[in-house]
Amino acid sequence: MKENNLWVSDAQLLRKPFESTATEKNREYFLYLPAGYESDPDKQWPILLFLHGGGERGDGLKDLDYVLLHGPLGEAWVQHRDLPFIMIGPQLPVFEMHDQVRLRDGIPKPVRLADTCPPRLDENKPDFPKERLMVRTPDFTDDETTNRARNGMAGGWQLCEEDLLNMIDATLRDYRADAGRVYLTGLSYGGFGTWHLACVYPERWAAIAPICGGANPDLAPILAEAQMPIWAFHGGRDKWVKHHWIYEMGNKLEKAGHKSFRFTVHEDLGHNSHTRVYAVEDIYQWLLAQSSN
Repeated sequence: MKENNLWVSDAQLLRKPFESTATEKNREYFLYLPAGYESDPDKQWPILLFLHGGGERGDGLKDLDYVLLHGPLGEAWVQHRDLPFIMIGPQLPVFEMHDQVRLRDGIPKPVRLADTCPPRLDENKPDFPKERLMVRTPDFTDDETTNRARNGMAGGWQLCEEDLLNMIDATLRDYRADAGRVYLTGLSYGGFGTWHLACVYPERWAAIAPICGGANPDLAPILAEAQMPIWAFHGGRDKWVKHHWIYEMGNKLEKAGHKSFRFTVHEDLGHNSHTRVYAVEDIYQWLLAQSSN
């Protein structure tokens, strides 16, 4: 199967074929090469692995464009942002979550905008004041979330561990990538996946940035021993994954001696806090400052 290359300006978006160990089917994932990759042959580029949320899962072929709906890959390719990372954008298989595909009915696939784009505004910023929303949904309790964080979300990224690590290894082998600057971020389902992969493979990441995802606090000592820099984000009005679920992880990280943990709560936002986080520069500049070299 040939790679399909989409060329605009100096940036490249590649579709990389692979046989999934999780599904035993042929799939593809996105590989983004930033502006300057071809023109600067001596530069080593950091890798950013992005794990999307549950609503963007699909077959990894005709559905793959939905990976561009949210997150840094969409920011770079759809919005023409100059993000200096080699980015890996896999698509989570549907597995048993059949309703996730139906939720996309009527939602068009993302399309790259024209080269000249208007300034982006923060569409999620509400009028103030907004009180924090602490409503608990009856089908998503603290105990259930703790179990999901400990055992993995149903049909989640923990089922694709081998595929994800293979993508990183192939990128390090075939492209001018910096092995000491491999970063991991994700939202919602991908936030859970980010915490999970960080705990299971702490030696793999120079830093992680999970957004609106739960974590297993029992694994805090693993992260503390690795001293992996972490910046977690959440919306204070998130009804689905509550921000205070991260406090236990933060407390246990501190108790275990972790020295580089940040937790930012956007008090005015709900589960879509990732939109604002990925739209500004802070997260990318922070990641670029981290290295395991």
